[in-house]
Amino acid sequence: MDRKENEEKQNSTPKEEKLKYKRILLKLSGEIFGGEKKFGLEPSVFYEIADEIVEAYNLGAEISIVVGGGNIIRGITAEKTGIDRTTADYMGMLATIINALFLQEILEKKGYQCRVMSAVHTPALCEPYIRRRAIRHLEKGRIVIFAGGTGNPYFSTDTAASLRASEIKADVILKATKVDGVYDSDPLTNKEAVKFDEISYAEFLRLNLKIMDATSVTLCMERKIPIIVFNIYQKGNIKRILLGEKVGTLVHA
Repeated sequence: MDRKENEEKQNSTPKEEKLKYKRILLKLSGEIFGGEKKFGLEPSVFYEIADEIVEAYNLGAEISIVVGGGNIIRGITAEKTGIDRTTADYMGMLATIINALFLQEILEKKGYQCRVMSAVHTPALCEPYIRRRAIRHLEKGRIVIFAGGTGNPYFSTDTAASLRASEIKADVILKATKVDGVYDSDPLTNKEAVKFDEISYAEFLRLNLKIMDATSVTLCMERKIPIIVFNIYQKGNIKRILLGEKVGTLVHA
C-alpha cells in the first residue's frame, strides 16, 4: 500500500506525535541478518526488522534503507582466500541484493510498497539506482532499499549509506548495530568500555573508532548529516529515535 492508503487504513488511530526526523536512512549491516550465527539468512531477524520499519513508517516517516551483505560474503574477507579484491567486492555487492530482496518480500507481504534500487545493474531483479526516482518513491510513501553498495569496489556499505543519505537529503542516518551506541573500545570484549551519549565527527575520527569507517563519517561531516548509532535488537528503538528520545549515540557537529 502507498502512504495514502496506509493512512486511510489507520484513520481510527490518528498520529499526533511530531517527528524529529522525517526522512531517514537506516543502515543495516549484513551480519544483523545472520542472527546469532552472523552468517546466512535468518528469517526471524528479517521479520523482526520489518516490524520495526513498519512501526516507523506508520508514524509518517519516509524510510530508505542501505543493506550490507556480510552475512553472505565480505569482500575484504574473501580477498584473504586468494580472490582478487575487486572481484570479491563485486561478489559482496551481489550479496546485498539478496538481503534487499528478502527484506522487500517481507515488507510487501505485510502490505507495504517497497522498491529495491541497485547501484549494480540487475534489471531482472530490481530497479537501477536513479536519485530523482528514489526521491519520488519516498515522496509517494514507498519504502526504498538501496542495494549494491556504491557500485564500486573498495567502498563499504557504510560509505554507501552516507552517499545515499546525502543524495536524497536524509535528515539522519540510523546506524543499526548489536550494541547500544559508540564506545571508546569494543564493549563486547572490554567491560570497562565507556559509552558516548554524543560525540563530534572530528572526535570520532580522531579516536579512530571502528563502528563506522572514516570515509563514511567524513562525508556526513561535510554534509552535516547526524548519525545515530543504536541497538537494533531492542524493540521500538527506531520509533523512539523518530519521536526525539535519546537513544544510542549521536554523532554530529
